[in-house]
Amino acid sequence: MNQPGRQSTTAQAVIELKDIRKSFGDLEVLKGISLHARPGDVIALIGSSGSGKSTLLRCANLLEIPVSGEIVFNGESVKWKEHRKGRAPADQSQVRRMRTNLSMVFQQFNLWAHLSILENITKAPVSVLGVDPAEAQTLAMQLLDKVGIADKADRYPAQLSGGQQQRAAIARALAMQPQAMLFDEPTSALDPELEAEVVQVIKQLANEGSTMIIVTHDMKLAYELSNQVIFLHDGVIVEQGSPDEVLLNTKSERLKSFLQSTGKFGG
Repeated sequence: MNQPGRQSTTAQAVIELKDIRKSFGDLEVLKGISLHARPGDVIALIGSSGSGKSTLLRCANLLEIPVSGEIVFNGESVKWKEHRKGRAPADQSQVRRMRTNLSMVFQQFNLWAHLSILENITKAPVSVLGVDPAEAQTLAMQLLDKVGIADKADRYPAQLSGGQQQRAAIARALAMQPQAMLFDEPTSALDPELEAEVVQVIKQLANEGSTMIIVTHDMKLAYELSNQVIFLHDGVIVEQGSPDEVLLNTKSERLKSFLQSTGKFGG
């Protein structure tokens, strides 16, 4: 479902990152990264381990604080204040509001083990958004049906396969009715059969026009799903463009080498 025409060139970006830099001690992990995701965009972040992909995603959701650069959500820039470690968000209510609208799906599911799948999905809408519990439960069941595990609502995470747990995590993220979704290697912990289950759900979301930024090791997924691919290496963007431009008409030797190592698109 390669859709290079999905992107709206006029709509305001849901999320925009401008010249993001991040260091851990003396190690500079991100060296001035900029991107923007407009409504309906699906952006695939690819690159080898240590290239900065997951760190960039965590900066977008303020799980990591960049040392410099600007994070803009729906035209609203994050406010900063001085901090002993450099800087910190100045307005925690702003951070909560932005995070509420940027749901993140992690590699390791991060479900609450002591809650049923249904409770995992209803907890945040009720406690954070103030949704009526009955309404939250109705929505949760609709979402579980959407991801194909409505029959697992009363089970606990340990009773589900990895693919089912990841689909539950996606349903939990959707329950917040976010304006964009961030996926950090959503299939890398799964074997191929279970991976296919999760990919199908993500493809459905893309078909419905969800705005997504996906860190992935799966080049086929990146090609079929995204309208923009960004290749990171050593904390910088080496190539970016449509899937055809980046994956089929590769310019840099570094990306050619990376694609050959994955066994996809690299010849």
